[in-house]
Amino acid sequence: MDGRFLSYLRVSTDKQGERGLGMDAQRKIVTDYLNGGLWELVAEYVEVESGKNVQREQLDAALAHAKRVGATLLIAKLDRLARNVAFIANLMETKVPFVACDMPHASPFELHIRASLAEEEARLISKRTKDALAAAKARGTKLGGYRGGPVPHAPVAAADAFAASLAPTMQTMRAEGRSLRQIADRMVAEGVATPRGGQWTATAVKNVLDRAKVAA
Repeated sequence: MDGRFLSYLRVSTDKQGERGLGMDAQRKIVTDYLNGGLWELVAEYVEVESGKNVQREQLDAALAHAKRVGATLLIAKLDRLARNVAFIANLMETKVPFVACDMPHASPFELHIRASLAEEEARLISKRTKDALAAAKARGTKLGGYRGGPVPHAPVAAADAFAASLAPTMQTMRAEGRSLRQIADRMVAEGVATPRGGQWTATAVKNVLDRAKVAA
């Protein structure tokens, strides 16, 4: 690969960088793509921001830099940019060349199609999660646990009941290929707290799934 490049890396939270497609994993994808040839990685731009937020300070800076020095912008995977067709279309209109390393030969038309599929997938996952949580609530399950602050020791029976109410939804999401971190992020987005009233993490999701297995 020859030419001048800038890389743009994004994770949704500080903690996500430690798991899944974190910063190091994205850097490796970019490096593997550039392997061989006479290339120069001019700069790396890192953003810690939700994919739903279209206001990207670091992305704007990367685009301006790439345009100024005539470089190509590299993104490890298209979904690290956004799961939003309009966002991808607006990026194309900047006239800054960019490459998604997971599909380096994709045409603009194919990128639009992939972004459309990703956007629809995100919508369906959100709908299924909301429907499952609504069904659990309709059965009388109290979602969210105690919200008045951390509880030193939640009763085991209450924790088991809570795990049993959410486990089917989480198991479905796992079967669909969602990571523990993605499930945790979805629970947070839906306003569901942990049994202790805290915020979901990948570890908390794993604990619920493990507890459900034991209960079964």
